[in-house]
Parts: sequence; structure tokens; C-alpha cells
Amino acid sequence: MDKLIITAAVNGGVTDRLKNPNLPYTPEEIADSVFACWNAGAAVAHIHARNPDGTPCYEASTYGEIVERIRDRCDIIINLSTSGLNLPRDTSPSQAWNHLPFRPEIASFNCGSVNHGGRPFINPPETFRALAAEMQAFGVKPEIEVYHEGVIQEAHLLITEGLIQGRPLFAFALGIRGGASASCKTLLHFAESIPRDSVWSALAIGRSQLPINLHTLLLGGHVRTGLEDNVYYARGELAASNEQLVARVVTIARIVGRDIASPAEARTILRL
Repeated sequence: MDKLIITAAVNGGVTDRLKNPNLPYTPEEIADSVFACWNAGAAVAHIHARNPDGTPCYEASTYGEIVERIRDRCDIIINLSTSGLNLPRDTSPSQAWNHLPFRPEIASFNCGSVNHGGRPFINPPETFRALAAEMQAFGVKPEIEVYHEGVIQEAHLLITEGLIQGRPLFAFALGIRGGASASCKTLLHFAESIPRDSVWSALAIGRSQLPINLHTLLLGGHVRTGLEDNVYYARGELAASNEQLVARVVTIARIVGRDIASPAEARTILRL
């Protein structure tokens, strides 16, 4: 079993400070949170840019500042969002990935549509094929976001066609309204449905985060945690920070005997 790769999803594009005042918005706040998560044991940071008021930001320069601030401080693997869920109407889908020239080592990759939290998240084939080509051009590894089984079937086709190359990386996103349920049964089915040489991680929303973290690390997958997915540390107790959630996963992994991967070790596992 590989060492455990922990991804810190530090802010997302939906959750705001009305739900948890500790959510980072600015490039400086995001970089500070990522650095703290790296110190706590995270090997990967998944990041969405935000405007100062917390609304989603698609400005390449903002992503560039975030990337620069993080790279100046630590060797964590940077994973940038390419989600167009919050893009303004009549905006080109490519606006969601205009930061790829900053060459994050990983970026999220959505190759299927879903009713995401009660609203449609549309990812047509022409859009995700264009994104796959851009990722190849800039040497960015796609993290295939799996909301339901149909996404896995699309990914199989893209791998066969050579639009996704190298060791495939899947992220099972569970418990989202409109998507797959957050259960161990779902994890097992998804893990058995992806190509044999793939790497997989899992995340779950809200109160499902911790149980899925535990199931995943026991099954040999990798774990995502952070305020993007869950704003609570315990029932009725808001999480103090992203690094608090990372530190809990580290503690659990050590209790059950699973070692934690450093960023360098994670790069080897992911073949970056």
C-alpha cells in the first residue's frame, strides 16, 4: 500500500465566511493556509481563487499570485481548480483554465455533467476535450473529478484516445446532491471501475467527510480534507483552520499504521 497522500482543499468556490469565518479568500490568506497545511502533513493543495469579497475569481493574475506565494514558501504540490461551475453567463469555458500557463503540477478535470448541489454543472465533450489538450500542452496532470460512474466511462475513452496520458489520477467526489452517495460501497465500486494502474483519492461533503476519509485510507486510496468540503471539526464545532482538519487525518493514519507521503514521495506515486 502506498503512503497516504493528503490533499488540503483550502477554500473551494462555493463556501463563504458566513458558514465559517476562517475560510481564506485573498492570495496571502490562501498561501498562509496552504503553508500551514504543508507543515501539518499535506502533500497537495487544491485551490480556487477568490475575490476580496469572497466571490469566485477567474483572473489569471490572481492565480499567478497565489502560485508564486506558495512556491516561495514550500514544495507542496499545487492543484488548481478548472471548474466552470461559477463562471458568469456568456463567458468562454476556457476562462476557467486561463491559469494553466503557471504550470500547476495538477489541475482538476471535469469530464462529465451533474446536478451539483441543485444546479446543473455542464461539462460537454467539446469543452473537456479542449481542456485535456491544454493540460497536455502545459504539462499539467488532470485530476479526474468523479461525481458518478458515467464520468469514469468518459475517462476510459479519453485515456484510450491518448487525451489523458501517464498514470491516471481520479478523485471520487461523494455526497454531493445530484451525485454518488458517500458510502464505502460507492468507494469500492468506483475503485474497481477505474484502470488498474490508477491512483485514486476521495472526498465527501459535510458530516460524511470524516467517515469517507477513514474508509479511504483503509482501502488504500488517498484523502482530501479541508474547508471546501466541510466547515466543521465536530458536530456543532466549526473547524478552526484547514490545517486542523489535515492534522486529524495524519493522526488517524498513524493510529492505523499508514505512513504519510511527503510532497516528494507523492510526486513519485503520481509520476509527476
